Amino acid sequence: MIGTRERVLNYAILVAFAFVALFPLVGAVQQALHLPDLDLSAFQRAWRDGHFGTYLRNSVIVTTVTVALATVLSIMAGYALGTLEFRGSGALFLLFLAGLTVPTETVVVPLYFDLRTLGLDNTYAGVILPQVAQSVAFGSFWMRAYFRSVPRALLDAARIDGASSWTTLWRVLVPMGRPAVLTMVLLVAMWTWNEFLLPLVVLNSAEDLRTAPLGLSFFQGAHQTDYTLLTAGALIIAAPIVVLYVFLQRHFITGMLSGAVKE
Repeated sequence: MIGTRERVLNYAILVAFAFVALFPLVGAVQQALHLPDLDLSAFQRAWRDGHFGTYLRNSVIVTTVTVALATVLSIMAGYALGTLEFRGSGALFLLFLAGLTVPTETVVVPLYFDLRTLGLDNTYAGVILPQVAQSVAFGSFWMRAYFRSVPRALLDAARIDGASSWTTLWRVLVPMGRPAVLTMVLLVAMWTWNEFLLPLVVLNSAEDLRTAPLGLSFFQGAHQTDYTLLTAGALIIAAPIVVLYVFLQRHFITGMLSGAVKE
């Protein structure tokens, strides 16, 4: 049982960390909006001069496709690794884990030449496919842990009722694991949205395909000393992922606290 003193201490620590995390954001909003005057001209200029409408559209396309493919593949791989017994499953799982240890910086150069050989440089596919591969490595690990936590009796009951593995997965386990799935979706979406190095290398000569973080970098280079304009641009880029987190935060917290990665 947590005592009053310990509870007060916990809240005090949380409030302190929240202040440290939110203080830079509050400062950026204040500078961009010229508070208390509430001037939105910086956002209008940043949107017009920075072509953020195009860049946000590109990021939405890349993030949506990446998250959709990675989610489906991760669920199927996690189900196979977590509930099905087949030869080589342990080695295959270790291969997925190895994918988590390889940073983008170590493979981006040979990856670029491979994509260029296939004609995928300066294309959406050239940015999406590598990020799907990276996300599936994490997603398979995450979903395997969830499927291993499902009571075996539930799987046996589904089989006794005549449900196939496919039906058991999509009609029984996935609806039950909604918090774990949505937590994975949110994490993959944030990582994909914020990815900078891969689009920088792959989209080296396709200005109209630049993603939002990449477009912000070029915008920063053109307005190095206009801090109000830069903070407005940064807030525009950050807004979609913040809104997504606000809508999914309840599921995200539930997924994190329900032991989704507990073996």
